[in-house]
Amino acid sequence: MLDTMTFTKTLGALCGALLIFLLAKWGAEELYHMGGGYGDVEQAYVIDTGEEEVAEAVEVEVPFEELLASADLGRGARAFNKCAACHKLEDGANGTGPHLYGVVGRPVGAVDGFGYSGALNADNVWTAENLSAFIENPRGYAAGTSMAFAGIRNVQERADLIAYLDSVDN
Repeated sequence: MLDTMTFTKTLGALCGALLIFLLAKWGAEELYHMGGGYGDVEQAYVIDTGEEEVAEAVEVEVPFEELLASADLGRGARAFNKCAACHKLEDGANGTGPHLYGVVGRPVGAVDGFGYSGALNADNVWTAENLSAFIENPRGYAAGTSMAFAGIRNVQERADLIAYLDSVDN
């Protein structure tokens, strides 16, 4: 029969077992780390995995002009699908964002009838390099912009997209 004394003994046994496990864990950690803490002691034997050789490989950066010259318009059209939710390609057809017809070479903030957030410098022109920097990280390029797009990190994808945008207006 289950009474209060049996319940108390069972609870005490569970608490005692938990205490023993916690003390064993603490003892094992002290024994493993030898009291030196994390990272204070050098490893006795290091296994060579070849990671240092991989880390030393220098990534050659291709100039953006070369990427733009070899851009694929088909991939650029597919990359534009990320932009199509807010931007239109037809001249004068603004969506949530301004239309992108003739954007390459156009002055910044020059679309009539669109209320810009004021974060962009209106004295600039949308060159391919400026567009690439903006598309990579819109909030980093123009702090305070209302554009919520996270950006495109891949430089080849940006080059394809800019080449496609430049081809739309002939």
